[in-house]
Amino acid sequence: MATTARPTPYTGFPNRFRQGLIARQALIGCWCSLASPITTEVLGVAGFDWLLLDGEHSPNDVLSFIPQLMALKDSVSAPVVRPSSNSVVEIKRLLDAGFYNFLVPFIETAEEARRAVAATRYPPQGVRGVSVSQRGNRYGTVPDYFAQANDHIAVMVQIESRTGLAAVNEIAAVEGVDGIFVGPSDLAAGLGHLGNLKHPEVQGAIAVIFEAARKAGKPSGILSPVDADARRYMARGATFVAVGSDLGVFRGATQALIDKYRGPDAVPIEAQY
Repeated sequence: MATTARPTPYTGFPNRFRQGLIARQALIGCWCSLASPITTEVLGVAGFDWLLLDGEHSPNDVLSFIPQLMALKDSVSAPVVRPSSNSVVEIKRLLDAGFYNFLVPFIETAEEARRAVAATRYPPQGVRGVSVSQRGNRYGTVPDYFAQANDHIAVMVQIESRTGLAAVNEIAAVEGVDGIFVGPSDLAAGLGHLGNLKHPEVQGAIAVIFEAARKAGKPSGILSPVDADARRYMARGATFVAVGSDLGVFRGATQALIDKYRGPDAVPIEAQY
């Protein structure tokens, strides 16, 4: 019987996710919001290109992130982390925990983008603090880790406000920013259209962000759990797109399950026999 070769698990060196990102390959991802190594492992088995482990809008911290990274060690899915803020200290701790790919939220200026990049780089390119033995370098066993690490970190910045939109061209031009990501819900709220992502002004702003990334020679991405919207954004040039979340999939599936028995269109149990 013929066998299919097992894909090589994702590792930090070389950073295949960053290579694919810069090459503008189509990279399909999913959000991990449940803060569970089990659900994250299940998503890793599915084979998404990347998984966003969320520290901004989910109950995650470094100690809950590490078991999720462990759960992905045999997966082809690249872990991407979103810190709670553009914090040098938090980013340093996440790097030491073993993350190589960062989505930094709420970037509004080129200076903020430069600060995010600097937080991920050892001196003299940046300000990352040095821990000789930590999980990110396999507790000191990765050869030439300090010489290589700066070249294998991916930094994506999230544009999600009027101020960020106004400065998007300058932000996209910052050296070390590898991708521009749209935060559609906050962007809509910031433009005065809370909960209305389809408003023409919101869609126009998304197009402006995609174009700024294109002009800077950098990929753009977005979170879009609605299939038709995700495909439309990809047709407009977005290359790293999150198409759902563990929370959304679980919520939708469980609701559909109970609706089969208790919803308005449910078939009476006695009619099934």
